[in-house]
Amino acid sequence: MAQTIVTLKKGEGRTIKAGGAWIFDNEIDTITGSFKNGDVVTVRDFDGYPMGKGFINQNSKIRIRMMTRKPDVQIDEAFLRMRVKNAWEYRKTCVDISSCRVIFGEADFLPGLVVDKYEDVLVIQCLALGMEQFKLTIVGLLKELMAEDGIVIRGVFERSDANERTKEGLPRHKGFIGEEFDTNVEIVENGVRYLVDVVNGQKTGFFLDQKYNRLAMQRICKGKRVLDCFTHMGTFALNAGIAGAAEVTGLDISEYAVQQATENARRNGLEQTVKFRCANVLDELPVLYQAGEQYDVVILDPPAFTKSREATRNAIKGYREINMKGLKLVKDGGYLATCSCSHFMTQELLAKTVKEAAKAVHKRLRQVEFRTQAADHPILWAAEESFYLKFFIFQVCEEK
Repeated sequence: MAQTIVTLKKGEGRTIKAGGAWIFDNEIDTITGSFKNGDVVTVRDFDGYPMGKGFINQNSKIRIRMMTRKPDVQIDEAFLRMRVKNAWEYRKTCVDISSCRVIFGEADFLPGLVVDKYEDVLVIQCLALGMEQFKLTIVGLLKELMAEDGIVIRGVFERSDANERTKEGLPRHKGFIGEEFDTNVEIVENGVRYLVDVVNGQKTGFFLDQKYNRLAMQRICKGKRVLDCFTHMGTFALNAGIAGAAEVTGLDISEYAVQQATENARRNGLEQTVKFRCANVLDELPVLYQAGEQYDVVILDPPAFTKSREATRNAIKGYREINMKGLKLVKDGGYLATCSCSHFMTQELLAKTVKEAAKAVHKRLRQVEFRTQAADHPILWAAEESFYLKFFIFQVCEEK
């Protein structure tokens, strides 16, 4: 088949020239040759300079997602094996691989694809049309590479049910890849046991990105009274409990999440000290304050208040409000952990917002540390969207 050539407008392509992976629809000048959406095309700069290959989709504003900077490379099984092997070797070097994110899309140079490993189960999420043609090959390669390390994968489940699929002109889908298996998977992270429901849980079943942030909280929570807001499956609460917290309360608006968290507490023998209840956190925090409740540690891990640049202003108000309410519940000398999982809420913007919240409620903050997502969610500096999780730990002091 004749090669399809995409030529950029003069002055465009700044993102990929800096090392990123996306070319937007308004950056393209001409397309020569026939193609169908999802095909791999060759990209050239306005002056004909070769920039690499990627897959094209005219349904998406992200018109091309780059696969390689080398225009002569074939996107075949050998190429995919190289990419997958590099991703797996990186995880073996940098993180605990019992449960981890194995492939993180653009940051692993496999755009639009996420693969999470929960013990002996893989969960994949494909968010780009062009990656659909490669996903089964990649799953097979992962199973081969893991088998070489003595890891036998007993099942694979697809969770391509995110709304982002519709932007690519793809239907939302979830189901087994290969034989069916028990999709309730027990994992152990930081010494805490969880039952992960890969079919019905959030995203691919569990939030792996906070693994080491949860571990960082263990040393702070020993012997303390802890409030974990937006607890989901009880992850921060259970890390506090297993570290020896005196009393832990977890709040979440989802009854399903509270049931899961309660079961996880029982699984760890923590049901006497770690308790969960269903509540709207924004409404509940003022009620606790009016009742005179105070905590040694308050943890705020809200869902993303914004998923677009346009909604950031309203999101700032939301983060300011939740931090003001949380800060009021921290004892003098206690600790606040607060975070944002929105790419658009930058580190600087979150810091400014928390600072404003502290000023409004007359608290002084001493930063203990700043953290990001776990290393199995690598941050590709040329792809800003890969840096999304910002996590601060502060000591909270009264203004005296």
